[in-house]
Amino acid sequence: MLSYIKRTDPRELSLFSGNFLSNAADRQSINFVNYLLNSLTASGLSAIILNAISILQAYRLFIIMIRRINIVGKYFGTDGFRGTANENLTADHAYRVGRFLGWYYSELKKRSGEADPARIVIGKDTRRSSYMFEYSLVGGLTASGADAYLLHVTTTPSVAYISRVDSFDCGIMISASHNPYYDNGIKLINGQGEKMEDSVIDLVEAYLDGKLSVFGQDWPEIPFAHGEEIGKSIDYVAGRNRYLGYLISLGMYSFRGMKIGLDCANGAAWNIARSVFEALGAETYVINAEPNGININNNAGSTHIENLQKFVVEKGLDAGFAYDGDADRCLCVDELGNVITGDHILYIYGRYMKERGKLINNTVVTTVMSNFGLYRAFDEIGIDYAKTAVGDKYVYEYMKEHGCCIGGEQSGHIIFSKYASTGDGILTSLKIMQVIMSREKKLSELAAPFVVYPQVLENVRVKDKTAAQSDPDVRAEVDKVAAELGDSGRILVRESGTEPLVRVMVEAEDEAVCRSLVDRVISVIKAKGHTA
Repeated sequence: MLSYIKRTDPRELSLFSGNFLSNAADRQSINFVNYLLNSLTASGLSAIILNAISILQAYRLFIIMIRRINIVGKYFGTDGFRGTANENLTADHAYRVGRFLGWYYSELKKRSGEADPARIVIGKDTRRSSYMFEYSLVGGLTASGADAYLLHVTTTPSVAYISRVDSFDCGIMISASHNPYYDNGIKLINGQGEKMEDSVIDLVEAYLDGKLSVFGQDWPEIPFAHGEEIGKSIDYVAGRNRYLGYLISLGMYSFRGMKIGLDCANGAAWNIARSVFEALGAETYVINAEPNGININNNAGSTHIENLQKFVVEKGLDAGFAYDGDADRCLCVDELGNVITGDHILYIYGRYMKERGKLINNTVVTTVMSNFGLYRAFDEIGIDYAKTAVGDKYVYEYMKEHGCCIGGEQSGHIIFSKYASTGDGILTSLKIMQVIMSREKKLSELAAPFVVYPQVLENVRVKDKTAAQSDPDVRAEVDKVAAELGDSGRILVRESGTEPLVRVMVEAEDEAVCRSLVDRVISVIKAKGHTA
């Protein structure tokens, strides 16, 4: 999968028009060749010479694509091991994941001469099945000799933070993020608070399949711990409280006099977000903060932002912030009830940093799903941008490699690398509040210069994501749409990393055009029998 591409000219976005982002190297090669052929066919010799730098740049990007192919595993996708509880993600899976991680990190310590057991921290969201998976993971970890530290109900970014600052070997978050309550997931975080390395994920999958080979030998099964080497579980709610204190410490301004709405999605933020905002002086109005195990994300949170829009207007609030189930993303609502997306957040905070001379490399990192209008807005104020594949993993990867300080996704995963190693919804809301208080402007005024291009995005549930995307008729229709759009918009067709969905997105200057073109592509997908 293409991981990133630097962009400073909106016209270059046409490189993505009609191209499918897949996991196959041959598809990337074909896309690159098609790009070159189209350039050569459509241009005269003089135009080719004038575009020589762009062609060389495209070749460099092709090399990057080949180096950064991401193959989604059998169990772990782009955001962990996710599935329907006790169907394709079972308690036994969790136990075995715990068994491997406990043994692997304990073994690493033994081989490096350390006598202490592995230390692994676990957090969970409010789904009913999260408790089952927590107990299963603890059973596996302790059976392998590791100590399990329990944060209990908390957010994904808090697990990342505590993993890093308290020197844990790794962290585990039990959550399916914005998915319904009956789904769940196991997210693995390394000791630096980052998403787990692919090399370790590969070993976990190999163990689950009975094909583990590591430390120079095959392991049909891994040994149990015995006697005093059996691990223990430790209540670690103090870690969650320390994270809460960390967030409060980042508040640079008092929020006194501000009326703020919070939609906690009946999820992990339910008892953290309000505490942070009230500690900073805000008058808080909270909805969807009564989790019962089955109402997480149910008509609530960032995936149902319309509830917060109505709430903000009815209560006359200054702003509202909506989180998802594990609070690693945030969307906002201004005082007029308008949605402030992740793209708006990147624009608002990117501009704020540039105006203060703190936008490192003068670059904001985005993904291919960011709105066309965002790049026009950046160009107007002289901000460069990079464009990555979808997933905060790729955003963070680019930021870390190039030293960038802000990046994120339209969906509200925003990373502030000075303060966190992953998307953090509550941190994001604090940073937006910082701009509001510093600039003494309403949120609607801060967002106004960014004019959003109409965008229509449809999720199509399919039997086979690869088959649907590679179908010649589907590809032909996408190519037709791309040709019709030209430089006035774009089409993007990509698969979900966590669900059996193909996403079809069109941006253009007219919403009716977007809808018509999206419907055309979806009709071909349906006609070819790919829908589930």
